[in-house]
Amino acid sequence: MKYSCSFKDKLSIFEEKINFKFNNIDILINALTHSSYANEHKGKYYEHNERLEFLGDSVLNIIVSDYIYKKYPYYPEGELTKLRAAIVCESSLAFISRQINLGEYLVLGKGEETTGGRERDSVLADAFEALLGGIYLDGGLEKAKEFFINIFKKNVISLEEEKDLFFDYKTKFQEIFQKKFGSKIEYTIEKEEGPDHDKVFYVDVVVDNKILGRGLGKNKKEAEQMAAKEALNGMGVKNE
Repeated sequence: MKYSCSFKDKLSIFEEKINFKFNNIDILINALTHSSYANEHKGKYYEHNERLEFLGDSVLNIIVSDYIYKKYPYYPEGELTKLRAAIVCESSLAFISRQINLGEYLVLGKGEETTGGRERDSVLADAFEALLGGIYLDGGLEKAKEFFINIFKKNVISLEEEKDLFFDYKTKFQEIFQKKFGSKIEYTIEKEEGPDHDKVFYVDVVVDNKILGRGLGKNKKEAEQMAAKEALNGMGVKNE
């Protein structure tokens, strides 16, 4: 397949960002190509990333299992299972994807593009698994492990931070609060600060016109999670 020079240059920048040079550039393009793009170009051969996502999911699980097994030698099986689930869940993979600006390099169909697919958690998480699968296919398990652990350690230092970053406070709050009270939960942006490339969002979680928690983050989703965390803390619920 032929690619424009500008697209190749963009891929080279991405390879530098993730510190991995693909031997077969087609694998990288495959990992970045969403099914919506392939479906909109049926007359040409474009392989989307769902098969690589399948492979990457398995690779991710073995890498994370090995990592936490060695890092926390005194944790029982149940705790390891919970921690692994938190690390490999959709919201955590989307968080990691944003650290490498993965969404910027995705090849999306027009429909997916216009509906915000480039920032959608599910699209980012799936693409991250596909990318990991691609690195495994092109460079082997050790390279895939090196890639993931390096990104992970740059953004997560301690177990508490692991739980804090990857625990889904928003879903937990909704499950507990609506089960008990049945009231509607709303998240409102109180304010935004900073330039476009380094914004900070302040979000309130509001129930029956009462603010139950406030949070801040580098994007709205992160701020909502922190607001939900504060609300849970107010209810005496911890991230376990």
